[in-house]
This record gives sequence, C-alpha cells and structure tokens, in this order.
Amino acid sequence: MRERIVKFLGLLLIVVVAGSGGGYITYHFLEEKLSESNTIVQEATNTTGIVKCSNDIKLDESGISTSVGKIYDAAVTIQNYQNGRLASSGSGFIYKKNEEYAYILTNHHVVDGSTKLLITLSNDDQIEGEVLGSDQYLDLAVVRISAEKVTLVATIGTSENTNVGDTVFTVGTPVGYEYRGSVTKGTLSGKNRMVTVSVNSAEDWVMNVLQVDAAINPGNSGGPLLNANGEVIGINSLKLVEDKIEGMGFAIPIEYAMKYVDDLENGKELERPFVGITMLNVSDSYRVYQYGIRLDPEIEEGVVVTSVSEGSGAEQAGIEKGDVITAINGKKVSNAAYLKYLLYQHEVGDTIEITYIRDRKQKTVELNLTKLEG
Repeated sequence: MRERIVKFLGLLLIVVVAGSGGGYITYHFLEEKLSESNTIVQEATNTTGIVKCSNDIKLDESGISTSVGKIYDAAVTIQNYQNGRLASSGSGFIYKKNEEYAYILTNHHVVDGSTKLLITLSNDDQIEGEVLGSDQYLDLAVVRISAEKVTLVATIGTSENTNVGDTVFTVGTPVGYEYRGSVTKGTLSGKNRMVTVSVNSAEDWVMNVLQVDAAINPGNSGGPLLNANGEVIGINSLKLVEDKIEGMGFAIPIEYAMKYVDDLENGKELERPFVGITMLNVSDSYRVYQYGIRLDPEIEEGVVVTSVSEGSGAEQAGIEKGDVITAINGKKVSNAAYLKYLLYQHEVGDTIEITYIRDRKQKTVELNLTKLEG
C-alpha cells in the first residue's frame, strides 16, 4: 500500500494507492465537460484482440450482474514481490490476447520495483507476469502473461460518452488477496478533475482523472472502472481518505491509457519534450529571492525561470532568467506541475506558444520543443 498527502479545500487528506513508493498530492477542480451521448453497449464475446464498443444501446440498471460477467474473468490480481518478499498487491485487467500471450493494463505504482510479479486469474490460476513497459508520469504499465488459461478479454469503452451521474462499477482486489474479485458499484461523480501528485519531486505532476464514489481501497489500483454495460472507461488509481471525506476515488480515463498502450507493449521509452529551463513556482518566494530574482507582487501564479540551457528552444526563443511563464498555447500555467502537464501533451519537434511576463509586460513567443535527455 502507498500513502500520499493531499490538500483539498483547506483540509489535510491522505491518498491511498496500491503499490510501492509515495509522495505529496494536491487536488484541484477544473470545469467539467458533460457529454449528452447515449451509453454504448456491445456483447463482449470475443476473447482475442482488443474488444471495443460500437452499438448505441442503453442498458437498464437491472443488468449490472450481466455486465459484471463481461469483465469478471478478465480482471486479475497482481502481487508485487521484491527480493523474494511480497511488497504489495494491486489489480489489473486483460485488454488484449493472441494465441501466445495475454496483455494486462495496470498502474505503474502497482508493478514499480518488482523483481517478480504473480498474476492470479478469476479461477485462482496463478501465472508469472512480465512487465513490458511502464511509465511513472502516466502511472500506467503493461504486463504480459501466457494466454493458455485466459478465457476473457475486457471490452474497451469510452469515458468521453459518459455523463456525471452514470452508474459505474469496479472489479479488483481491495486490502489483500483474500478479497480478490470484489465488485463495488457507484456513480460517476465528476470528469476532468485535476490532481497534483509527486513523481520525482514534491507536487511536480498533474493527472486529469475521473471522480467516482464507488468504493476504491488499497489494492484496487490498476483495476478497471466500468460503465453499467461492463465496458472499461478508466483505470483506478487514487482515493482520498479522511474522517470527514467519504467516497472520493479517481481513475485514469481509458482513452488516455490507450494512446500509449502500443509504446508500453513494445517497451518503448516515451520521449518527453524539453523547453530548456529550470524553474520555481511564483509561490516559492523565498527560494526565488535566493536566485536574486525580485518579482512583481501583483504576480500570484506561474513559474519563474531560474536558468536557461544553452542552445535550447528557450534560449532560441529569447526566454531569460527572471521571466514568469503564465501560459502555454493560451492555457493557464498555475505552477510547475501544470507547466509540465501541458508540455507533455505535445511531442518532440512541436512548436508551442509561451506567454510570459518580463518587466511587468506580457510577451508571447513561439518555442520549438526538443527531446528531454535522461
């Protein structure tokens, strides 16, 4: 089990996730985008390839047990062993199968640091798994197992066509191995929630997630979040835990995960675009002052450039020490975590527009992104 600290509406909270490691996390809201599309359903009878939804059909809530049957045998328990000892356990689901192998999606933090992974199927068969690819910023990983005993592949749905208030459910392994295959049901409480987490340093990354009130406990991380039709719409990742808070869990939208699944399957290291600066948050006024930088007191948000790499896109664009970056392509940069989040939506070689303040004047420049090394 992993624990993280959360700031939420002025309260100090704990975020519980399955897996190893830890860090700090701050929670923010973004405007919700509500879809008016109908729910989508397809019979998940295929057991090879990636099954995707296609037909516009609404399913009555009385069909939830049938929907559970569409995912149950595709859900797995993942036990993370490190140096011969069980370090943690989590969940996952089989999203693809061929004649030789089956492929499991889960969280990075579920498999992180493992020297051995033991995968348990719904019929209690156990198979050793191999991590093909994993990324700490995405918090996603792909694990491969033998396909011999796999009988079902999950149906991949879409979170974009869901509405706040829709019924959702999860299948996973909360708390420990003895509770494997637990099903919990609830409501899609929100979309496009922004959660700031720690990856390499405190509060340095933002995740865009779905909010649900279905019970998500330590060990549910990496398991599927599903709509009432049994289609995967997300991957469970985080939960807020505090005496006064109840039923606030978060899942990575499935569309976001599927964008990277081919690269993870092939063990490809994801290229991160590079601006060419070191930076501090505007709010970190003491450290900013230590760099000899004096800020306009009217500037309350953004990131302060503390140095510029020679030959980088930032240097070529004329960015200088002391500039305060406030937006990328017109989208607000509140702090370093948001800058990195917006930056990583782009690819190496892209040109972006950076808005910054220098000498109380707002300027906008175009900047070419290069590859982040190391």
